[in-house]
Amino acid sequence: MGPIDGHNFEHLLPTLDNVLKMKGPVLLHVITKKGLGYEPAVKNPVWFHACPPFVRETGVPAKKAARPSYTQIAVESLVKLARADKRIVAITAAMCEGTGLNIFEKEFPDRIYDVGIAEQHAVTFAAGLATQGLRPVVAMYATFLQRAYDQVVHDVATQNLPVTFCIDRGGLVAEDGTTHHGAFDFAYLRHMPNMVVMAPKDENELQHMLKTCIQYDGPASVRYPRGLSLGVTMDKEPKALPIGKGELLCDGTEVAIVAVGVTVSHAVTAAKRLEEEGISTAVVNARFVKPLDQELIVEVAKRVRYVVTVEEGCKMGGFGSAVLEVLSDGGVANVTTKLLGLPDRYIEQGPQDFLRERYGLTAEGIYQSVKELIGTTPASSIEKFTFASSADRLLHGDEQGS
Repeated sequence: MGPIDGHNFEHLLPTLDNVLKMKGPVLLHVITKKGLGYEPAVKNPVWFHACPPFVRETGVPAKKAARPSYTQIAVESLVKLARADKRIVAITAAMCEGTGLNIFEKEFPDRIYDVGIAEQHAVTFAAGLATQGLRPVVAMYATFLQRAYDQVVHDVATQNLPVTFCIDRGGLVAEDGTTHHGAFDFAYLRHMPNMVVMAPKDENELQHMLKTCIQYDGPASVRYPRGLSLGVTMDKEPKALPIGKGELLCDGTEVAIVAVGVTVSHAVTAAKRLEEEGISTAVVNARFVKPLDQELIVEVAKRVRYVVTVEEGCKMGGFGSAVLEVLSDGGVANVTTKLLGLPDRYIEQGPQDFLRERYGLTAEGIYQSVKELIGTTPASSIEKFTFASSADRLLHGDEQGS
């Protein structure tokens, strides 16, 4: 049936009533115009697909972001690399604006491909380009890369092709809800032979990891969160990092916190507080989920009593599990361990800070977990802190208006 005008309710609603009374399959073709009735949305439908708070009269953002987002940093770094390396091409699956590749498109309109909502094709297409000497970069959200799992395994990793995966919105993604949280990418990528899996502690490390991916002669991924960057000083030029090498941010003799990605800054803050209380705490920025820096992690673990891992991803089969494997392979037996990450369930919708607090992935949550582990804080106090604080923010709001 149709096509009919989807903005004409006097026509649309009776048609829907009639369709519901019909037997068998029915195709109803309805035509609408995105943003109809609000001129700013008509002129810029892509931005208004999932926009931040805006001024109703003008349609412009209500406030300017204090710092660039991780997405912006990633794409600006990719543009810089593409200027020097003509082999680089960008591919996405209907996420051009969301991944920031529209910025890349402005400078390199003949080196970008948006294949539509077809993640599987995007990955296989990238594999084909890689066989012909190009350096394809596939940019998509962590949750949607799952759709192309089989293609990543068979078309890219099995052939050890130099395809870079820019995994945007890794971890908790706020108000997009359960389906959009990037909880599983560490787990489903790290078990693939040949795959390199990275996550930066800040935006400066992000640009270096992109350079590392492009130079690596095999499949590599870099995962970064949704939201604003930390505001650290950026190096003028990206440089490749040694594959599988982490960094010791601070040393300690009682507790070692091994963190990756966005959780590293929280781990450092927690460690400082523990140090003030006389608990000597080391912090390792793993950088790589695969390959892990076994030498560094084992060396640090052998001189402490407790090892805590932190990740913004599922605990089952994720980064923490990888660290336990390293400790086992390295013969580290006399330590007590604790894994911090997302539990074995689908995570509910909510602001990032709210969810990080709920699941103990803030500096306070890490601090409380360490205190419990070493026996100076009752287990019940962590739960009390987490959920009482969360409930309070729901009732009274916070600076983000949650």
